[in-house]
Amino acid sequence: MNRYKSLTFASCGLALSCLAVGAHASLGEAATKLSDTAFLKPGKFFFQGEYEASVEVIPSDNGEMTRDYVEGKVFLDKNRNGRLDRGEQGIPGVMVSNGVDVVITNRRGEYKLPAKAGGLNDFTVFITKPAAYDVPVNTDNVPQFFYHHMPAGSPEMRFGGMPATGAQPAAINFPMIRGNYKKHFKVAISGDPQPYSNNEVGYVRDALANELAMRNDLEFVLVEGDIMGDDLGLYPRFKKILSAAGIPMYFVPGNHDLDADAPSDKNSFDTFKREWGPTYYSFETGDVHFVVLDNVRYPCTPEDNTDGKHGFCENPETSPTYNGVIDEAQMEWLANDLQHVAPYKLIVLNMHIPLVSFVDMGSPKHQTDNTQALYDLLGDRPALALSGHTHTLETFLPGESFKGWNDALGLGASPIPQIITGATSGSWWSGDLSEYNLPMSIQRLGAPRGYLIFEFFGNNFSATFKAANKAAEEQMSVDFLSPTFLTWYEAMRDWAETPAAARSEVPPVNINDLPDTSILTSEDLAGGTQLMINVWNGSRDSRVWVQIDDQAPLMATRTQQGEGEAAQTTLDPFALKKQMYVFRYAAKSESGNERTQGFEMFNGARLGTADPQPLEGWIWTRASNHIWAIDIPADIEDGVHTARIITRDVYGKVYKSSITFEVMDERPAPFFRSEVFE
Repeated sequence: MNRYKSLTFASCGLALSCLAVGAHASLGEAATKLSDTAFLKPGKFFFQGEYEASVEVIPSDNGEMTRDYVEGKVFLDKNRNGRLDRGEQGIPGVMVSNGVDVVITNRRGEYKLPAKAGGLNDFTVFITKPAAYDVPVNTDNVPQFFYHHMPAGSPEMRFGGMPATGAQPAAINFPMIRGNYKKHFKVAISGDPQPYSNNEVGYVRDALANELAMRNDLEFVLVEGDIMGDDLGLYPRFKKILSAAGIPMYFVPGNHDLDADAPSDKNSFDTFKREWGPTYYSFETGDVHFVVLDNVRYPCTPEDNTDGKHGFCENPETSPTYNGVIDEAQMEWLANDLQHVAPYKLIVLNMHIPLVSFVDMGSPKHQTDNTQALYDLLGDRPALALSGHTHTLETFLPGESFKGWNDALGLGASPIPQIITGATSGSWWSGDLSEYNLPMSIQRLGAPRGYLIFEFFGNNFSATFKAANKAAEEQMSVDFLSPTFLTWYEAMRDWAETPAAARSEVPPVNINDLPDTSILTSEDLAGGTQLMINVWNGSRDSRVWVQIDDQAPLMATRTQQGEGEAAQTTLDPFALKKQMYVFRYAAKSESGNERTQGFEMFNGARLGTADPQPLEGWIWTRASNHIWAIDIPADIEDGVHTARIITRDVYGKVYKSSITFEVMDERPAPFFRSEVFE
């Protein structure tokens, strides 16, 4: 069954009203309507009052309790102190889990679970927040719905992992307060903030936290992994910064959030657990059942290579690395979890590594091994899969497929909608600085860095991309792919792909050698010129129209059809101009600080000082599943023309852009004409 038919996307139709995103009232009007509450803390808790508390852990009387079950109560915390006080009632019908088993609280709110799920001495007990209730948060707005039990704590690791909890508690009680059952709500979804340094934590503050802090329409924010870039000691500052949003924050574990010195996968996310909570869990808001999964196995082992496609897992002792897979315990837990979820509810899966991707379609490591088993487990339920990891913005609709999925995973078409949610860091905080002194860092498929705003209507949804530090209505980039651009691009490409020892230190051309690409000559037109339109959040069912001057609008063609084909070479001139000539390589001073020369990426990798040059080629936008193209007529008249672009996305939202260009037989002299003054 095609679940696309059982899941509808919210739509506003092809109407100008859809363009009101980000619209502002006039200054005078705003001033007259400004209320006394306009500058109070935004977010959900502006209306309800903050609920800051923790899970109540009742120690055993003798401090030596060991038993094969855990018990407690889920209760209505009337006085909001996090303790089960006399007269406070239990809440029936709440799901409670030990990570495998899932039970439902009885009419008194009581539960009882096996304590050692999967035969482990360490376990986590957590509840699934019901849609009509709220769980408390800590001082940093991290929801408190779990208890980690680790009697001896983590093995010795760089970032500490989990502290020892000691003996098993006598009871674990989970407080909640009544909330609003909201069928219509919005959330922010961020992929891969991934700061590797305190400088980059500052970028997260200015690119994400500041924007979220200015909103008051969000229910929560969810980060799809790679919260950090390996240095987990930066978690506390990151946490304080993002908590400025004033709303609950949920987190998915990513491969750069793990304890790299963990002896086995069992302990690989112990520091994550200490800071954020369980690595997998669920919670409900409205008619949506959110599920967070951990699909990062670290270190992977030869057991992951039974198909011969995971050779990178063969030497965990000397070359430890990760693999994308959901382990058996989680799959069993998810099956038990879903048994208690109404069939009409939308299941929103959240994981770091995508189930499948376009940009890494041929890589088993960067997709999820047991994706088919997950599809089978979902059955006919309405579902949506969200992820991060690839630093790309990608949408796949049911029925869509690419060749690499079959090659790497034996998969055909996706039965559910899937969205790789883009990266707050873009391409790892790379590239030159913007007017906000933040790296431009265009993502690998040509979208700017940013995040998504999801709007849910019952069990339907829409997703809107918000480019960080840009106007909300800005949703595409437009440029010309002409012989003039190709000549420049090919010179830079050939230099960059030549081994450093065999090439000149200075690139053969620079950005000033690239002529104005919005001037099209007769030679450009004769050689074939296309208008390339990168619709950042575009998908198979997006439509893109181009109208040149007063001519009839023409429909542009998506360069990837999603019908089982491989990736096609598709150049995005707008992105490539910024990715292939980066001035920051040349940053140089007499400060004496070696680390301020050039710039750093990833875990301290030094780039520069050197002449300005391209970023590494795997970051360039040379293929994308959200680019549309249209041919510029070879017989277009000389003069000034304007191409107006309208796109309508799968949700019915409409966005506009335009580009004005010139057509002439030959290019005019580009520089100051000093000769006319002689």
